[in-house]
Amino acid sequence: MSQTDTAVIRIHPADNVVIARRQLVSGTRLEGEGVTVVGLVPPGHKVAVRAIAAGEPVRRYNQIIGVARQDI
Repeated sequence: MSQTDTAVIRIHPADNVVIARRQLVSGTRLEGEGVTVVGLVPPGHKVAVRAIAAGEPVRRYNQIIGVARQDI
């Protein structure tokens, strides 16, 4: 488990989402991930750290936890 920013935590290096450790507001830049938050993200919710196409697996803990219904 590695922490890339105090605002989020990445459980596994292969994950394509990180977890918000605190509420994130639109425009928050996640420097360690190179992405900017769009919308309000409550603590404990996921933030995609790269484009995830519809039908592509969403990975957390390096496990598939779901499949994207639409492009993320």
